[in-house]
Amino acid sequence: MRTHVFLQKGTWLKCALHAHTTNSDGELAPAELVRHYEEAGFDALVITDHWIRTVEPSTERLLVVPGTELDALRRDGKTYAHVLALGIEADPEPPAADFPGLEETVAWVRANGGVPFVAHTYWSGLRTDEFEGIEGLAGIEVFNVGCELEVGRGHAGLHWDEALEAGRDLLAIATDDSHHPGKDSAQAWVWARCAEKSGEALLAALDSGSFYSSSGPEIEALETDGDEVRIRCSPARSITLLTGRTKGARVNAGDGAYIYSGEVLATDGNGLITEARLTRPRGTPHGRLEVEDDAGRRAWTNPLWP
Repeated sequence: MRTHVFLQKGTWLKCALHAHTTNSDGELAPAELVRHYEEAGFDALVITDHWIRTVEPSTERLLVVPGTELDALRRDGKTYAHVLALGIEADPEPPAADFPGLEETVAWVRANGGVPFVAHTYWSGLRTDEFEGIEGLAGIEVFNVGCELEVGRGHAGLHWDEALEAGRDLLAIATDDSHHPGKDSAQAWVWARCAEKSGEALLAALDSGSFYSSSGPEIEALETDGDEVRIRCSPARSITLLTGRTKGARVNAGDGAYIYSGEVLATDGNGLITEARLTRPRGTPHGRLEVEDDAGRRAWTNPLWP
């Protein structure tokens, strides 16, 4: 039996990892943004102003970690990707000429104590081969609220699956990318399993994959045994095991609902799934879970098998 983050010791922290203040293009001043996320029930906030390392004190409830969002030149030499530098220890300096490429940007983040994630890959028009081979890259955003609300390009599951299929064990986070708190905030987050409530512990959890992401559903327990995964969660209308672009397993809620390579083990009073077992197809090298609730909100695990 292999244990995962859901059975590890530590404290669960609800984390907002991508949000902007008036130091770049957000609507709230840093202290106001901190208060906003504190009142929304979060445990940690990383402020990621564009090319500015905003340092704001933590409060009794909310751990505040500095970060930034950096532009990186794409291969076409004309358009840009964005890289989140979570927990960065140095102030970024915009280049005099054009921005560096993704590889150089990720290397700079690592050299300065940060954990790098490529932001909103779908919104940026990226192709998977532009980032999947970059050394030091922790992962990507699987869901970005702002990009979804703005132009319907917030989901990046396909990019993630392509990278995993190619053998790159990337992690994925869900974020608000909030610029207009109250409209695009507190809608996506990471549940990080941390040894303690500190910036160092949070960054270690994000870098090691000791977290799952959500825009609503909660995962209460998860275990794998061979090719089988068993999950207990808040009420869901579907649970999907994605093991590549063409294979997987899924259970759907409801009498007579379609079940593929899985079994519903428990439901709530409305017939929604609260516990299920799914089986990874033979020969697939990886797998990750998505839980979807009755409102269409999702939760995402990191890869369950190496």
